[in-house]
Amino acid sequence: MATPASMKQKQWLTSQTGIQHLKLEEEVPAPTAEELGDGEVLVRVGSVGLNYRDLEVCAGTYGHHASLSQDQAPIVPCSDMCGRVLHSRSPLWRPGARVLSIFNQSHLTGQCTEAELSTGLGLPLPGVLIQYRVFPGSGLVAVPAHLSDEEACTLPIAAVTAWMALNSFSPVGRPVRGREKVVLLQGTGGVSIAGLQIAKALGLRVIVTSSEDEKLRRAREELGADFGINYRKTPEWGKRVLEFTGGRGADVIFETGGTYTLEKSFECVAFGGVISAIGYLSGKEEQQGEGNRLNANVLALKRNVTLKGILNGPRDRFEEMLETVYTEEKGVRPVVDRVFEFERAREALEYLASGKHFGKVVVKVS
Repeated sequence: MATPASMKQKQWLTSQTGIQHLKLEEEVPAPTAEELGDGEVLVRVGSVGLNYRDLEVCAGTYGHHASLSQDQAPIVPCSDMCGRVLHSRSPLWRPGARVLSIFNQSHLTGQCTEAELSTGLGLPLPGVLIQYRVFPGSGLVAVPAHLSDEEACTLPIAAVTAWMALNSFSPVGRPVRGREKVVLLQGTGGVSIAGLQIAKALGLRVIVTSSEDEKLRRAREELGADFGINYRKTPEWGKRVLEFTGGRGADVIFETGGTYTLEKSFECVAFGGVISAIGYLSGKEEQQGEGNRLNANVLALKRNVTLKGILNGPRDRFEEMLETVYTEEKGVRPVVDRVFEFERAREALEYLASGKHFGKVVVKVS
């Protein structure tokens, strides 16, 4: 488990000018035990889970806040990894422990602040698409023993974001539960599929939308979704949500579409419900010239709605989720669509960009 000073490693670098320019470097000095500071650990990366965010970082289009401004400098992308501790100067970890990275390395509890957002892996900090990396001991959590590296590495962004989309207003230790609650999930990507598994583990009813009937079938038959809507065949899918819920609407909506879905989400959320703003796959900017559209204030007032931005979650909520859902007793295992070898990481990101996946795309590092 030693890492001698002469040891070299491989890493992927993005110049933030497109996936096609992602570059594999093969003679990079590996960190050593002697270089560790107090509280730090050296981890051998086993597997990396990919996220839509990684595509934006590679394209140079990710920047929701001043602390995330991109200067186009080359950076190691990706944030979600499962690995094994090689050396530790942290009282939290011993060599041999299997660990998961948390997304914002300093976000340990509460709402995310500007300072914590500046510690995000894969921008602004160097990411995890690399063979060895040093982490602060507090920036890691323990891997559920029953999960493989490939399954576990999918959890830091997708599953934690889903957990917070459901429970951002619930105290730690008291997640939302019960079949009287209905969750609407847009699409079958990583966050939505994690949300489906988590919601069913909590006993909630789940509606899933997709443009493909086969994905809807899998969501129902394999993962227990209660209702599926093909939004291409049913453009007014919000009305179908209201029909399924007897006119009441969904208590929580995973809003991952953006421009072309948000207004419909406002129309089919339950009174007093929550729209968790997660993504923007249909666009970031409002479209002009489409008639007189109600603004967000009016849409929120119509059904007394809370619109909440979800920037992942802190370490304590990550651990809460693992202890509640991803236990050997419950048997919940993340859905991994495909696993690519480390040398094929560019192809893995291209596959993610195609939108063909159901669940998560993973890169096996070691």
